[in-house]
Amino acid sequence: MTESGAIPVRPMTSAELETVLDWAAGEGWNPGLDDARHFHAADPDGFLVALDGAEPVAAVSVVRLGPWHGFLGLFLCRADRRGQGFGTALWRAGLARLAAGRAIGLDGVTAQQARYAREGFAYHHRTLRFVGAARGAVAPRLHPIAPDELNDAIELDQRANGLERARFLAGWLTPDSNRHVLVRRRGGALKAVGAMRRCRVGWKIGPLIAEHPDDAAMLAGDLISRAEGEQVTLDVPEPNGAAIAIAEALGLARVFETARMWRGDGPRADMTANFGICSLELG
Repeated sequence: MTESGAIPVRPMTSAELETVLDWAAGEGWNPGLDDARHFHAADPDGFLVALDGAEPVAAVSVVRLGPWHGFLGLFLCRADRRGQGFGTALWRAGLARLAAGRAIGLDGVTAQQARYAREGFAYHHRTLRFVGAARGAVAPRLHPIAPDELNDAIELDQRANGLERARFLAGWLTPDSNRHVLVRRRGGALKAVGAMRRCRVGWKIGPLIAEHPDDAAMLAGDLISRAEGEQVTLDVPEPNGAAIAIAEALGLARVFETARMWRGDGPRADMTANFGICSLELG
């Protein structure tokens, strides 16, 4: 256990991460049903809680992504403990965990962006959330990802995002009863991948990575068809205008925005291939 001031801070257990995601659901964040398992696998020591006695009362995720980057998210404090220093203790401990030569990214809500700027985070671009109960269409040129395609999908994601996160994506891009993962091949090479996971309410698409907008549109439409009329959420990086056009063409409405911010040099990313991020918590 480490301490920041008088407030103890330690890594949370996988069970505590489930509780923290319940807090997030209470704040309207609508996490995925299996997010705790996949988040924890990405970096088991990267999820911290601040304690009041033995009771967790605040949380933050500070996940290491390869040797040069980290991502901060899931920054929450129970409503009955706010204003008592727990968030500050967590913030300091979290930054300390990622400080050793790593650039740190986050998706900050509008109300907190000035605070993050004071902590050395610089604005990079907006992430726009689109939501709706749209109707897509099955695309016969797509197919569910096969185990031997996983490494190619991870490499495609790394080119689009500039982040090394194979450990996280190994589970995130594996289909199961709560998750669809589709790919598109051209000329024998994997050129696009899209995932959609079941959430507390409806579904969320992400990542949505493609070398060509037509493939991204096919993936999004096919995934939406599998939601069978339920609510679908897609978080789009604003620099990719084609991604915004796809979301709007599918009938999704823009409802929310965050700012992608970096402290230190952000990754070298091909934003033209990034049509939807994995999650606001892990980038």
